[in-house]
Amino acid sequence: MWKPELLAPAKNLERLYVAIAYGADAVYVGGQRYGLRARADNLTDDELMMGVRYAHSQGAKVYVTLNAFFHDDDFADFDDYCQFLEHLGVDAVIVSDLGVIRAIQAASNLEIHLSTQASCLNTYAAQFWKQMGVHRIVVGRELSVEAGGSIQRQAGIDVEMFVHGAMCMAYSGHCTISNFIKGRDSNRGGCVQSCRLPYQVSTEAAMSTAAADFPPRAMPTTLLSSKDLWGIGTISAFFDQRICALKIEGRMKSSFYVATTCKVYRQLIDAQAEGRLTPALYEQAAAELKAAPYRDYATGSLQAPADGATVYHQATPINVGDYEYLGLVIDTQSDVIVMRLATGLNVGDTIELIPVQGPPITWPVSALQTLRGEAVDFMRQDNVVAIPKTHFPEAAAIAPYNVARIAASRSSALVR
Repeated sequence: MWKPELLAPAKNLERLYVAIAYGADAVYVGGQRYGLRARADNLTDDELMMGVRYAHSQGAKVYVTLNAFFHDDDFADFDDYCQFLEHLGVDAVIVSDLGVIRAIQAASNLEIHLSTQASCLNTYAAQFWKQMGVHRIVVGRELSVEAGGSIQRQAGIDVEMFVHGAMCMAYSGHCTISNFIKGRDSNRGGCVQSCRLPYQVSTEAAMSTAAADFPPRAMPTTLLSSKDLWGIGTISAFFDQRICALKIEGRMKSSFYVATTCKVYRQLIDAQAEGRLTPALYEQAAAELKAAPYRDYATGSLQAPADGATVYHQATPINVGDYEYLGLVIDTQSDVIVMRLATGLNVGDTIELIPVQGPPITWPVSALQTLRGEAVDFMRQDNVVAIPKTHFPEAAAIAPYNVARIAASRSSALVR
């Protein structure tokens, strides 16, 4: 039974474990150099080794991003790094530059995937990259699913497409706003997401050119910020076109985001493959995706070219979502669940645990303990807490690397 690969982001080892637990077939990660997410935790060499070993033990693949725009100085020690990645058994590297591809090929036998940063948008370009030794192309996000399928068939090369996550207003991410505003190179790992900030058009001339899509406003608005992409309504189209891999954006996102998106798209992909994808399942998927923080949703160019409706018009750049990330389950014992908290937790709060299979488990927290077994009324974020399982048999479905969430507008008292 054919299915597209589900590819998920892993900011660090925790996200890698979570993504695989919730159904990702592969993860893409960054090392300490050469990637486009310098502000992510990124994996050390030892963590890369552990991540690859764990992923392979679970039947998953690991791709490493080498997609920064290189200058000559960046090639120092690059050969050694490529050989190191090959020695680890990394399944592929993601690259955006032809010179970098040549350097990789000279130093190693690593499989090469072309980054979306390379803006491959047509069959002739895809054929060229294939001739250059590229195995897979992550086509530009300006393409529809149908166009991606056409390129895959005509060029005879695997095509990967983004199915979910943040999008960039710049063409294939080639943005330099951060360069000029903050002195940080967007295309060399320094993007500070300047486009997400609220802006106000202030001159009469600028107002006249804003056009109907961007009417003048008294308040600042995020007129450069794209809505987030979601492709739940195009799963059948991805199957029809036999797109080889569906990619979730988000190496800067939380474990809650990774778990939610992987679980939802795993369910949709499996349901489509097995002929049981129904409108009810779509509705359930939509509700789950809206539970995690997001910047409103749009289909981007997956069905038709993106337009003004894809812009996130908001006075403040605050994400919305029904829940916030509570924490990660790090151990399960006969009498307690041990969780590392991302936000504070009180006795009396109602939380939801997200198992790999089945609906979220609603859990009214009646007691909390320290790891020494001492009863407490609250626990601050970034601490580890034990939650007794007393009278809660549903907790048996929860395992390590499962995540928990809590209502964004909880009604209990604030954590002290």
